[in-house]
Amino acid sequence: MAETAATLTEIRARIDELDRDLVGLLARREALVRQAAPLKSDAQAVRAPDRVAQVVARVRTLASEAGAEPDLIERIYRGMIQAFIDMETDEHHRVTGGSAPTTR
Repeated sequence: MAETAATLTEIRARIDELDRDLVGLLARREALVRQAAPLKSDAQAVRAPDRVAQVVARVRTLASEAGAEPDLIERIYRGMIQAFIDMETDEHHRVTGGSAPTTR
C-alpha cells in the first residue's frame, strides 16, 4: 500500500507540474484572444464557426499523432474554445463600445 501511495503522490506531482505549464500556455492564449477581439467586425466574427471547426480538426489530428484520444481532446478544446469565445465577446463589446451580449 505504501508503494501505491508513493506512486500516486509522484503522479499527482507530475500532474501539478503539467497544470503549471498548461496555465501558462492558456494565459498566453488568452492574451492573443484579447488582442484579436478589437480586430473582429462583429459578434459573428468572434464566434467564427469555420475557425472553430478548423481548430477542432487540427487538434484531433495532433491528438492522434501524440497518442491521445481525439474525442477527449475535442471535448476539452470545445469547452476551452467556448470559454474563450465568451471572454472575447465581452472584450469585443468593451473595446468597440457595443452593447454587452444578453445571451451566450
